[in-house]
Amino acid sequence: MSQQPSPSFAPNQAMRHPDKTALFWLTTAVGAVLFVTFQLFFYVNDFVRAHGATPAITFETNVLWMFSAYYGCWIVTALLALIGTRKTQWFTLVLGTLLVLLNTLGGISDGLRDGWYVTFSAVFFISLPGMFAIAVTWRNIKRKGDSHVDE
Repeated sequence: MSQQPSPSFAPNQAMRHPDKTALFWLTTAVGAVLFVTFQLFFYVNDFVRAHGATPAITFETNVLWMFSAYYGCWIVTALLALIGTRKTQWFTLVLGTLLVLLNTLGGISDGLRDGWYVTFSAVFFISLPGMFAIAVTWRNIKRKGDSHVDE
């Protein structure tokens, strides 16, 4: 029985891993959900501390559906990244960057109203993992070689 050396992969023959990109976007989506959860806890804490003196936030039914659709886009971003074609990577980059920017700006504006800890939560839970996800997606788009031949 002869032992043959295992084939080594050159950098131009490296396989793409769309699941890693999708995992970065899924991590950012979880961060967005954590931010919203903490923001609700912060609001309830302020409401209890003020003995109900703060105005209650009420939403119409249509607005609640918009929140669900908006945060559902995070899952669409992760699913598009999982497909892994060049076109879906571009869609992922555009949609994901837009979501990161909108969520971060919303968190900063809420932080200006409610306190620095809300702003910190937005930057920590959304912007930080979002920047990594954007960088990984951009790197996958710019990668050259045989990996895009089938598209």
